[in-house]
Amino acid sequence: MTSWRNHRSRLLLVTLLLAGCGRVERPAPSSARGEVEGPSLRETRQCLADLRALGVDFQPLPDKQYGGGCALVGTVKLLDIGVPTANLGAVRCGEARTYAAWARNGVAPAAYQILGSELSRVVSMGSYACRNTIGTKGPARRSGHALANAIDIAAFELKDGRRISILDDWRSPDPQVQLFLRTVHASACRRFGTVLSPDYNAVHRDHLHLEDDGARFCR
Repeated sequence: MTSWRNHRSRLLLVTLLLAGCGRVERPAPSSARGEVEGPSLRETRQCLADLRALGVDFQPLPDKQYGGGCALVGTVKLLDIGVPTANLGAVRCGEARTYAAWARNGVAPAAYQILGSELSRVVSMGSYACRNTIGTKGPARRSGHALANAIDIAAFELKDGRRISILDDWRSPDPQVQLFLRTVHASACRRFGTVLSPDYNAVHRDHLHLEDDGARFCR
């Protein structure tokens, strides 16, 4: 009798253990948790290698998930691209790669060739901001800034002391200033996926929105 009771107890214990195993909770997929996957590890590694090949000094940053479609995934801090840029924080690597090429090969030569002065620095309004596209609602309308995949450019400063701002000079009476701004805008459109200027809407009256999203939209 004792042997049978021991055997039945062992069977009951095994059954309970198996039932418990069946109830083990697995982590929900990242999409269910509202996390952003971002570029693959392979893409990020290739991008970092590209930055090194370009001679860009940068610091890789840890991934961070903020929820609600906002995240820093595959981002870097640009330390030196050859052209100083003010107010620039975390930037997704692909955006950083495109921006570095634009600033060095598009903006700097245009400043010297059109305005007759070397470029001192580019003034940005930042990159990362956990927010929607202005004027929209809902998580599906997150801005590229929510992924640090966009940079807003406010002005260009020259070594001769001049400051060319989007707000004050987009429709400047000086034809050379207008030519410079139209040239750097066109150069950005050839490199970035989405480029928005004061010609797009009033929200962009004071900056150029540069986003590496492959959209091929230029205004």
